[in-house]
Amino acid sequence: MERNNLYPIFLKTNNLKVLIVGGGYVAEEKLTFLLKSSPDANVTMVSPMFREGTIAVADTGNVNRITDNYNIDYLKGHHIVIATTDLPEINVEIYRDCRAQDKLVNVADNPPYCDFYMGGIVTKGNVKVAISTNGKSPTTAKRLRQFFEDVIPENIDDLVKNLNVYRKTIKGDFEQKVEKLNEFTKGLVEKL
Repeated sequence: MERNNLYPIFLKTNNLKVLIVGGGYVAEEKLTFLLKSSPDANVTMVSPMFREGTIAVADTGNVNRITDNYNIDYLKGHHIVIATTDLPEINVEIYRDCRAQDKLVNVADNPPYCDFYMGGIVTKGNVKVAISTNGKSPTTAKRLRQFFEDVIPENIDDLVKNLNVYRKTIKGDFEQKVEKLNEFTKGLVEKL
């Protein structure tokens, strides 16, 4: 049976620099997804042209747009690169350039050229749930995201904040604190 071996992480994109190569619909989609989840992300976009919709999305965040063709010099200083051009040979070039410089790269809609995927995300205050289908079905990730948006209560953030306050009052070593929190939150799933 095939399984998803990806390791999920939550990146502080305000501390990292993201480069999106492309200015078309796919770039707009990736930028929208990124800014929805991380409105304070530091993003640079490079493309010979930008769709009006892409410009409108870019104007909502900390996004620097550069009207130019891709060249390797644009990778300098960036940690994460997303290639969205409509030229497969340019996307593969970006992938190879990134691998040579140890940069994380995602070539849109081309899983063999991806170090990471941008899955579905549900955010309710401090609670964030990421969903991955291992690059196999973004539509399924979207449907699961919609399901979890409906299932996770709007007041989950209040619960998280209250548990954070409670956690600070617990006495004992790390193991004792974890045990008390596990006991306290055992019924949480049934209550949701």
